[in-house]
Amino acid sequence: MQKLLKGIVGSFLVLGSVFAANQNATADAYNEYLWFKVFSEVYFIAKNYYVKPITPKQLIINAAKGMLEKLDPYSEYFTPEELKEFEEDTTGKFGGIGIEISLENGRPVVVAPIEGTPAYRAGLRAGDIIVKVNGEDTYGMSIADVVKKIRGKPGTFVELTIFRPDENKTFTVKVERAIIHVTPVKWTVIEPEHIGYVKVVQFQPDTAEKLKEVIDKLLQRRVKGLIVDLRNNPGGLLDQAVAVADLFLPKGKVVVSIKGRVQHEVLKTQHPAEVPESMKVVILVNRGTASASEIVSGCLQDYKRAILVGERTFGKFRVQTLIPVEGGKYGTVKITTAFYYTPKGRMLDKKGLTPDIEVKMTNEEWKKLYEAVREKRIKNNIGYNEAVLDRKLDKQLRVAIEVIEGKYHPKGVEAKNNTSKGNEEKNATSVVR
Repeated sequence: MQKLLKGIVGSFLVLGSVFAANQNATADAYNEYLWFKVFSEVYFIAKNYYVKPITPKQLIINAAKGMLEKLDPYSEYFTPEELKEFEEDTTGKFGGIGIEISLENGRPVVVAPIEGTPAYRAGLRAGDIIVKVNGEDTYGMSIADVVKKIRGKPGTFVELTIFRPDENKTFTVKVERAIIHVTPVKWTVIEPEHIGYVKVVQFQPDTAEKLKEVIDKLLQRRVKGLIVDLRNNPGGLLDQAVAVADLFLPKGKVVVSIKGRVQHEVLKTQHPAEVPESMKVVILVNRGTASASEIVSGCLQDYKRAILVGERTFGKFRVQTLIPVEGGKYGTVKITTAFYYTPKGRMLDKKGLTPDIEVKMTNEEWKKLYEAVREKRIKNNIGYNEAVLDRKLDKQLRVAIEVIEGKYHPKGVEAKNNTSKGNEEKNATSVVR
């Protein structure tokens, strides 16, 4: 009898929980219906009472943009025309000034100026906040709207009002628009140490292929080590990040894991490593190192295949997926669907990677370095397709050379304790100030 009662009570509990779940589902559906009613009323009010006539198409586009842009700085709605512009950005040939931007606290922020572009030559830097475009306040603008205002006919100028937080100053700069041709990989051999140097500018469709060609040339020259410069690399295509990591790791190694509500994927290397395991590799990083650049850097750091030197990276570990609306006829949604995780399971969105050896450079030091490199290019008539270095002013590069040479000793360096827990980011082993 006691067992029977327990069974009956258990059945009531199960039925009760199912009933409660159904009630909750019904309540959620009803609440969703109510909010759709709110939306339709707001739509009716805007369409019929706004001071100027506005089309249903424009109202729906505005609603779609607002809905996505409030989720995070990377989700957005594209009209077919805007999608074309976005795709041009990732192919390495587009019109504009050559910057990658994000949104922070309602303002567009420079993730990185792409080397060799008008923005780079004008002295824009990672972390610069674009306050105005041609005198128009940018607060509350979407990324698409900011980009649209910055772009224009090549040869014309756009005026940007910039706030630079590190220097607590605001200034205005005029930047000439141009058709942007991005050379994804530049290289040289650092002498007399005979170390290979590779600058990866952006992860576009041919980046891994070009990098493999450069690595083959450097190996033929029997360089003793390799410095990969990912500073101010705003990222790009995920498949290229995986293909670049593939050049440094054995076949079958996890490069990155993707985890979200509906998206779960583990991407691994597919080929034997191109770079010999015995060759030392240093990766240079800074605040402009973002997205695909962080995937490569974090992966090689996890496997201790490369030593990271420089400054904390940007911290964009989010996956965006393009989903067409009605086959793309009515636009496309770019939405964050998952987070990236390094092979060790680190998810560092908004945190960024901490380099193994932290070498900080002040704004004044960066400014002097940019100017010196620019002067060298002009004096020696060197185009932006070639790498130009200044080891005297680039102390991050100097430390990278010392690491390859086995001569790096953190003299006068403040050591940090590794106090990380679980998957949290470890502090740098040393800091050069």
